[in-house]
Amino acid sequence: MNIGKKHICCWQIELFFKWLKQNLTVKHFFGNSENAVKAQIWIAICSYLLVLIAKKRLNLAASPQILLNLIEVSMFEKISINQMVADALQNSEDRYPDNQLNLF
Repeated sequence: MNIGKKHICCWQIELFFKWLKQNLTVKHFFGNSENAVKAQIWIAICSYLLVLIAKKRLNLAASPQILLNLIEVSMFEKISINQMVADALQNSEDRYPDNQLNLF
């Protein structure tokens, strides 16, 4: 019976790290100690949650992943997040002419 529970716990850990890599773009850890890894994971989760809160409160049209990328690229620019998203969405629309299929 314990083997089944252990297997389920291991699988949940694997799923968590898969989600972490896909959504929080944690590609590698900057430290090797348990504390360093935990700190980096918590910082990534807090950043993701802040983006979700901003997306909801500001009614932003971009996905959380796009918002994270925009913030990463223009972190030190003096521009509002609303303007940053509007500019990014405008630029993405300009890339796809009306006669071409947009797959994503």
